[in-house]
Amino acid sequence: MPYSDPRLVALYDTLNPFAPDTAFYLALAETSGHVVDLGCGTGLLACELAKRGHRVTGIDPSPAMLRVARSRPESDRVTWIEGDALALPFVGAADLLLMTGHVAQVFLDDAALLAALTAARSAVRPGRRIAFESRNPAARAWENRTPERSMRRIEAPDGSVVEVGRNGARSPTRRRPGASRLRRAIASCQSRGRAASRKR
Repeated sequence: MPYSDPRLVALYDTLNPFAPDTAFYLALAETSGHVVDLGCGTGLLACELAKRGHRVTGIDPSPAMLRVARSRPESDRVTWIEGDALALPFVGAADLLLMTGHVAQVFLDDAALLAALTAARSAVRPGRRIAFESRNPAARAWENRTPERSMRRIEAPDGSVVEVGRNGARSPTRRRPGASRLRRAIASCQSRGRAASRKR
């Protein structure tokens, strides 16, 4: 989704509020000093992590999303970077790197996903963690995405009511990485890491 459109950015937090996955990532970060939020969006999680005392770096390619992030309480405690995984070598070693929401699904081929995971692995300290999520393609959720089931009426920050939904049910022709693709990319990244360790 192109989050360069300010109308979409304005709706983002309404559509993606704090949820059980937020609590999961906050708990995962409890013992981490430096947390990198790759694809931080509007900074909801990054600022909450900073509020809890973590050193946080938020990275996102959308200037519009980062404008919202920089306006949040606690935003002055976060280092904000406009960019993508290519910025990771410049943020300092991380104890935890997060790609929350659909960040790990923006990569449309194995090479792009592997490059991002390799950059992420290089950014974290030895023995520390990378955490991300992806939809389970076996659930075939798109089969139930009819306009009637998907349509939502939400109130935008300016008070206007907006209808948000999907254009019917369809199986996408360009699949985003499913579980098998993610497993292959992670396995490749791990084998490269073991090879690098043997060379040291």
